[in-house]
Amino acid sequence: MEISFKKIELNDRELIDKYLKKKRYRSCELIFPNIYLWSRKYPTEFAIVEDTIIFLGYTERKEPSITFPAGEKEQVHKAMNVIIEWFKQQQKELHMHLVQEQEFELLNLWYPGKFQITYDRDSADYVYETEKLITLAGKKLHGKRNHINKFKENNPDWVYETITLENVEECFQMALKWREEMQCEQDVEKRDEMCVTLNALRLLEELKLKGGLLRANPEGEVIAFTIGEPLNPDTFVVHIEKAFAEIQGAYPMINQQFVIHEAKDFLYINREEDTGSEGLRKAKLSYHPVFLVEKGVVTYTL
Repeated sequence: MEISFKKIELNDRELIDKYLKKKRYRSCELIFPNIYLWSRKYPTEFAIVEDTIIFLGYTERKEPSITFPAGEKEQVHKAMNVIIEWFKQQQKELHMHLVQEQEFELLNLWYPGKFQITYDRDSADYVYETEKLITLAGKKLHGKRNHINKFKENNPDWVYETITLENVEECFQMALKWREEMQCEQDVEKRDEMCVTLNALRLLEELKLKGGLLRANPEGEVIAFTIGEPLNPDTFVVHIEKAFAEIQGAYPMINQQFVIHEAKDFLYINREEDTGSEGLRKAKLSYHPVFLVEKGVVTYTL
């Protein structure tokens, strides 16, 4: 059984979206802009199998790994049969990544005892109630309100703007300055993340992303910006958030204002994973997520 994989290009969006829209889960990775932007760092290809879509990546040991097929349930079952045979022909162990609980339940239903899953806490997405990110109500978020009040006190003429073709270059320049201040060139992961950030700004319109920025005053430079997009009918995902750390309250302020202006009509906000960073995990937990989206690595016993 042959599966023809193809490199992901911008003009593949319509085809890929057709299948991804059939997934009703809230994982941040399987959405076209994220796939496209990160495929330059982590080589990723896609294939249509039995009227479903799968993505091919590689494990740390350079072994092929695929995503759970996206499509109608009956077609997904057929696709899994093809995928199992394909791995057998390749004489490779079957690896699957980004598999969620509902998907693993189907694997157990169709192939009892054949699949094993290991969940990776570092890759779990943090999902928040939109209303709470806007109001920051309650004792637990008292500190966030204080930071925002301090920002407003120090910057009484602050302004929020939606990112457009007219101001996106200013965000690009702010990102370059942020990159230098954070010494991203000295850290491979930070450098890769900044490449994705700069490309997201450069392709904002083509990728149909939404963005917002903050200025300390109407004539001032950009001090923070955020980029995200709708993930599904009830969830909005925030991909990128940058602010100058020396400006007290800039991060919680852009977090709140972006949701107010660009995502208030969604029930949930997915703020992606912490990648195992202790500081990032502490920051994401401090907003008290309503739940985590767990994703696992699956192997198959031949």
